[in-house]
Amino acid sequence: MKLKILLVIATLTFGIYGFTTFEDHTATSNTSQKEGFNVGQIAPNIELTSIDGKTMKLSDFRGKVVLVDFWASWCRPCRMANPHVVEAYKKYKDKKFKNADGFMVWGVSLDRNASAWKEAVKADGLVWNTNFLGNQKVAGQYGVRSIPSQFLIDGNGVIVASFVGYNKKDNFENKLKTLLK
Repeated sequence: MKLKILLVIATLTFGIYGFTTFEDHTATSNTSQKEGFNVGQIAPNIELTSIDGKTMKLSDFRGKVVLVDFWASWCRPCRMANPHVVEAYKKYKDKKFKNADGFMVWGVSLDRNASAWKEAVKADGLVWNTNFLGNQKVAGQYGVRSIPSQFLIDGNGVIVASFVGYNKKDNFENKLKTLLK
């Protein structure tokens, strides 16, 4: 019983933290081209196996704008953000950008239960074929400390913005619009 209470408290705390920690780190000056998870750096490459069993590398999608979206099926703010991510994907997937052709989502779930992850992908209509079950190592490559965490990457593989938490009004789509041709 005590464990259940602690889990509920931790989940509520995590959920509240996810709602209140929105950050938009937009590149504003000269950027360093070394690899890292900060705005202006080359996004660390990720190699994961998709929900369809295909091994994919993030670097294979250079030339597209990519949203790397860290989330989990048990994370309420993540699940609340998913409909917006789906809407933006459908709206921008075929658009032309300043240094990219098209937009895609690279979804990395931090679930430990594969069936819960697969059920959430289906229930939330995450229609892109780049849905992955991640791990702490992948989250660590991007400095992820809470979810949802999102990284917007331009066609050259450079992180142009990062967002932590779910904020309906201020989100990756505002930055995405500035990258349009």
